[in-house]
Amino acid sequence: MESHVRIFDTTLRDGEQAPGCTLTLEEKLEVARQLARLKVDIIEAGFPAASPGDWAAVHEIAREVGTPDGPTIAALARANREDIEKAWTAIQPAAKKRIHTFMSTSDIHLEHQFRKTREQCLTIIREMVGFARSLCTDVEFSPMDAGRSDPLFLREAVAVAVEAGATTLNIPDTVGYLTPDEYGAMIRDLNQNVPGIENCILSTHCHDDLGVAVANSLAGVRDGARQVECTINGIGERAGNASLEEVVMAIHTRGQFYGVQTQINTTELARASRLVSRFIGVPVPPNKAIVGANAFAHESGIHQDGVLKHRQTYEIMRAETVGLDGNELILGKHSGRHAFRIKLTAMGVVLANDEEFQRLFERFKDLCDRKKRVEDRDIEALIAGELQHIPEIYKLDHVQYFSGTGQIPTATVRLIGPEAQVVVDSSQGTGPVDAIYRAINRIIQRPNELMEFSINAITEGMDAVAEVTVRIREQGGAARDDSEQLGASTSTTTSLTGRRITQEIFSGYGVDTDTVVACAHAYMAALNKMLAVRQERIKVEAVAYAAGYTTD
Repeated sequence: MESHVRIFDTTLRDGEQAPGCTLTLEEKLEVARQLARLKVDIIEAGFPAASPGDWAAVHEIAREVGTPDGPTIAALARANREDIEKAWTAIQPAAKKRIHTFMSTSDIHLEHQFRKTREQCLTIIREMVGFARSLCTDVEFSPMDAGRSDPLFLREAVAVAVEAGATTLNIPDTVGYLTPDEYGAMIRDLNQNVPGIENCILSTHCHDDLGVAVANSLAGVRDGARQVECTINGIGERAGNASLEEVVMAIHTRGQFYGVQTQINTTELARASRLVSRFIGVPVPPNKAIVGANAFAHESGIHQDGVLKHRQTYEIMRAETVGLDGNELILGKHSGRHAFRIKLTAMGVVLANDEEFQRLFERFKDLCDRKKRVEDRDIEALIAGELQHIPEIYKLDHVQYFSGTGQIPTATVRLIGPEAQVVVDSSQGTGPVDAIYRAINRIIQRPNELMEFSINAITEGMDAVAEVTVRIREQGGAARDDSEQLGASTSTTTSLTGRRITQEIFSGYGVDTDTVVACAHAYMAALNKMLAVRQERIKVEAVAYAAGYTTD
């Protein structure tokens, strides 16, 4: 059996469905460029039928990243002609193209969501996989909710897809229900009992609802799957997807056990993790395997003693292998630009230009004046807060607040708006953060609902930098009519027809030694992203329609 396991990255499609993980077009392009540097085999760039904006993003990624020596560019489509046609037109610029279509096969989905019989399901699979194959030589089919499908019917559905021309069969545990033993057995059963499947690639797609997405994916590999669908940092619907970095490093570290390998450039893993974390405003947990801040840290005296004598006593892989610097460079207020630039390079940070570097360096020096020792986690927080690649439609220029026991919390903010317009306003609230948010809302006048608010200290000590993450949902904003499987960060669903009306959730991230100021920066980041996405949607819809996107 072939030993090469293909890595199918769906960060830009399934990953973006996580609440608050909406990405702008430029952010999607930068993630796609990093995935190409990572050498993933396939990038699922999006769901073109969902909206003109999604079509335009897939089309642009196919044009820029889909080079002859780059990854295959895939687009997702429901099993209908309109979706498949839109997917096909979107990926046209790519040198290597793939159409990925899906149809549910579980009785619970067929009865309650699609209102279809098993016979109708098989007809749809036969016709739509055949139609996709008439357009594209590389066609992937997914029997959605395979994990809860009747095994005999699942065999039949997969056999129909093979006969119709599918070249990759992706077997999703859509709701994260199976255990590794069950998932491996399902892959093995299909491998042994579906005629013609030896000419196709079997693929895994596992969700983490029970915390076993990576284990299930690896079990599938052990039983014959030669493609793994996963996301950077494991982001995705609900509890997320199988984590790309964990799957890759499990195969890399235990290659003899699995008997397979990937073509991933592992030294780009940390950089990919940080990039995605920065764009979606979701910090990587310190104890996250492979890329977490503590993944290669040792505090216990016994562990430290062992590692100092021989690294392999307590480390099964080298930090350098995943793109982390094993040597510690301490930075402080006396550090210069050269040392800071070297530190950023060692951390895998790629800046767009000198202007970004200068802005980040100034924030670093400002932090050094308020904190005795600046650690990697502080710098990562600065990067996430400063370089979010969100257009500053409104810039927070000044914030001042007054609060205390027996006092009415009051805040004044000064924003610089479009065309350098300076606007000042004040408000009162139940606390300083509420007062600041009310003052900002008075200026921007874009009603929204605060969905989530979290504060975290980056490091220990009274001088710790605070990181704040907020998620907001626009009130009265334009709803999007999306597929049940897509979406960007959504909040409202009606699925009787397999479609839904959704409103996007936008995340913002702020850092500062002053916790209240960090709250203000986070809120402004979320608001700017909400405003920028609205502006970008208008622009990309015009581009998409001009390039051939048509409505149903």
